[in-house]
Amino acid sequence: MYSVEWPIWWMYDDGRRQQAGYKGGARDCVVRAIAIAAELPYETVYGTINEIAKFEKVRPGQNKSSARTGVHKATIKRYLTHLGWTWTPTMKIGSGCKVHLRRDELPEGRLIVSVSKHLVAVIDGVIHDTHDPSRNGTRCVYGFWSK
Repeated sequence: MYSVEWPIWWMYDDGRRQQAGYKGGARDCVVRAIAIAAELPYETVYGTINEIAKFEKVRPGQNKSSARTGVHKATIKRYLTHLGWTWTPTMKIGSGCKVHLRRDELPEGRLIVSVSKHLVAVIDGVIHDTHDPSRNGTRCVYGFWSK
């Protein structure tokens, strides 16, 4: 199922979460986005994120990363760098929004895109997620990971 409203396209994709036997709600956008864009099994990404989290150093009162409830940026960076992905920032502090979650503002290819409090897979301009996070093409992109 595609949303064909310009300037975005969206396709429902849970990263094969349900197929892997996971049930119920979760704040697992990091696992979904990586599984989809990197073409890895959901359960592999889920397990790897939780393994990396065991070695995290966190501030007092801060939780360690969890594939189910949220992943710290440093953990995302460690995992994606290990997989050979490269970070491209699209926004700097105080610069304002330059790139939006729109197919005409992102490069082609398999991307893991960072927006406010969410990661989303974008493949050749098509958003792959469980919902359309684009806010009608107005959502600001902080940066993206690419292979």
